[in-house]
Amino acid sequence: MRLKLISCEVFYREMCYAISQSPHQVDLEFMPKGLHDTNSSLMRARLQERIDATDQSMYDAILFGYGLCNNGIEGLTAVQTPLVIPRAHDCITIFLGSKERYLSYFTNNPGVYFKTSGWIERGTPGKEFDQLSIQQKTGLELSYADLIKKYGEDNGRYLFEELTKYKDRYNTFTYIEMGIEPDNRFETQTRDDAEKAGWGFQKVKGDMSLIHRLVNGEWNNDEFLVVKPGYRVAANFKDNVIEAEPCDSSG
Repeated sequence: MRLKLISCEVFYREMCYAISQSPHQVDLEFMPKGLHDTNSSLMRARLQERIDATDQSMYDAILFGYGLCNNGIEGLTAVQTPLVIPRAHDCITIFLGSKERYLSYFTNNPGVYFKTSGWIERGTPGKEFDQLSIQQKTGLELSYADLIKKYGEDNGRYLFEELTKYKDRYNTFTYIEMGIEPDNRFETQTRDDAEKAGWGFQKVKGDMSLIHRLVNGEWNNDEFLVVKPGYRVAANFKDNVIEAEPCDSSG
């Protein structure tokens, strides 16, 4: 088969490695990690744009290196070529190898913020997304002094408290080791970040199997959604995460 893979660049090392092992010809296109920092409608529009720009006569399927990702893939439509998408809540599901392991780990480890080689290397959005990101729109990237200067003392203090509440949700960095890293630099940086933040540190073994099955064409229904032409992606928030519905569906 000849396949087209459209992937978030957070999977850069993993996808390149898996494709080198695939029995199929896989053409790869990476999208900026900063796309996640825009709203879901813009993310969906950019991804659909890449589907529509693909010469679909060349491919047996268009693969996606994305999970549901805050509904950013909801509504993606297969035109002439089937879309194949992991049944994943977000990229962490894919790094951990299954949606079941993802849910188990989150249930037993509340307050965890994950890091991988891609999250570290690709951590800064490109300029293309600077004015579009959620952080820019909400002021999350502004310092306390900046907020005071921009909004006044009372309003600035209130906004700072509201915008930094997310920090209370986290207390641990978990580094996912995928087994293809060149050395221990990414784990070391995550340990350093945890120490600076006063957080705990954990390391877990990642699982490349879902990525390998994606690019190898092993698309079992439990792990992958195959969207036929004339259908689109819909979120269902159940065990299978996403489903396909007809494009003319009013539901």
